[in-house]
Amino acid sequence: MDEGVVVGVDIGGTKVLAGVVDGEGRVARTALRTTPGRRVATNLVEDAVVAAVLEAADGRSLVGVGVAAAGFVDAAGERVMFAPHLPWMGEPVRNLLADRLGCPVGLDNDANCAARAEARYGAAKDASSALVITMGTGIGGAVLLHGKVMRGANGMTGEFGHMRVVPEGVECECGRRGCWEQYSSGNALVRNARALMADQPSVLMEMSGGSPAHVTGPMVTSAAEKGDLVARQAFASVGDWLGVGTANLVAALDPEIVVVGGGVSAAGDRLLDPARAALRQAVVGAEHRKIPQIVAARLGPLAGMVGAALAARPPLN
Repeated sequence: MDEGVVVGVDIGGTKVLAGVVDGEGRVARTALRTTPGRRVATNLVEDAVVAAVLEAADGRSLVGVGVAAAGFVDAAGERVMFAPHLPWMGEPVRNLLADRLGCPVGLDNDANCAARAEARYGAAKDASSALVITMGTGIGGAVLLHGKVMRGANGMTGEFGHMRVVPEGVECECGRRGCWEQYSSGNALVRNARALMADQPSVLMEMSGGSPAHVTGPMVTSAAEKGDLVARQAFASVGDWLGVGTANLVAALDPEIVVVGGGVSAAGDRLLDPARAALRQAVVGAEHRKIPQIVAARLGPLAGMVGAALAARPPLN
């Protein structure tokens, strides 16, 4: 007898990842699609989500689907109001997907979903307060207090990536300049590596077929693992900026722990060690306070998807 499954979906700037998730946070089967992009018809993103969900479900009925979206989700969990890397702008995403999938759909910001997963199953499980920072194409974030996600008046707490850290700095996809995610994210990692390749030899030249424009984040990670100096310098810069931005958040919120997730966090200490050093140097009153640990999300890049599945299992906090 088909008992049905709950599927979590993590929608980022480059990929749609769906997976069957059980009540203990275990992932049984996943499916991947490419995100169509920001400047496309919204139904193309929905097509990718539906295709990934149905592949992950593998013919089993859907009890519910939880969606983690890289964008501003309203307080009611119905609409994606704005997404720097996706085409949605006020669309009723929850209802659109529920109609197409024929089951209840839960919707929230991707970082909120990752935070729920880490609070339930992961690195923030025993913390009274935590910051969760997700690093993928851009930066997302969430604030946890006693295991609950703080949503804010508009449901948009934690949009840390769009804090301005460099006045008149690098142009951001949100339309402003100098946002934190332009200096510490997957996009920043690739941009740093491409710039450094102009002046230094690197295995990335061979990996990209001689074209820096073809360098990708996974290539930079692989090159860093091989000891490539350009790749490691690119990671060091992203890690430094991660620590600087985190210092600002620590000054404002004073969390017990900082959890870093998202695809870029797969680099582990190569990213987190420079962030820890920069945090110690930049945080206000470092000599008079306990500086929070910066740790990798225990669920890694799957945290958003697992937390999305929690959004499909009421109650949603």
